[in-house]
Amino acid sequence: MGHREDLLEGAKRCLLEKGFVRTTARDIVKESGTNLASIGYHYGSKDALLVQAYVSLVESTGHRFEAGGEGLKALSAPAGSLERFQEVWTYVIRALPESRAIFLLSFELILQGDRLPEVHRMLVEAQKQSFSGLVPLFSGIPEEELDKETIDSEGRFYNTLLQGLMVQWLFDPDSATDADQLTEGLRRVIAAAAKG
Repeated sequence: MGHREDLLEGAKRCLLEKGFVRTTARDIVKESGTNLASIGYHYGSKDALLVQAYVSLVESTGHRFEAGGEGLKALSAPAGSLERFQEVWTYVIRALPESRAIFLLSFELILQGDRLPEVHRMLVEAQKQSFSGLVPLFSGIPEEELDKETIDSEGRFYNTLLQGLMVQWLFDPDSATDADQLTEGLRRVIAAAAKG
């Protein structure tokens, strides 16, 4: 591995151990076995490196949530059905404990966003990508075939549910909403909307 890769791996370990705000450039250098000048040369700034490390961490766990990813290959309910909705959320909720450290980082970054404008800008772009990444799980439509309206409506809807579940799960996993409750809530909303 070269300095660029060593820095990224060191930054990921620092993020998981110390979080975003408490990680210093010297921490990354010590963890990666590189030097301070390497950070600027390869990434431009410590914050830019940490954002890349965060994105890499998210991507390394995101494969579990991709259509056709491990665990999701077993989805049997028809795409677009309430049963598929329940199946996907059952799997996502089951995978939440493995991603706890990354979710904590996500919320740290959200809370620090105003103080770190460069980081905030990069995360806004990453969030837009997450909208399109969730839709295929429920619809069965490949991400590259999604239209803008679907991404802006369904993608935002699923992302909002996921973030809400993350908050509940981090706060108290024992009382967090489960897939059955989420599905029943959606079923009732659909029924009420059909009556109106």
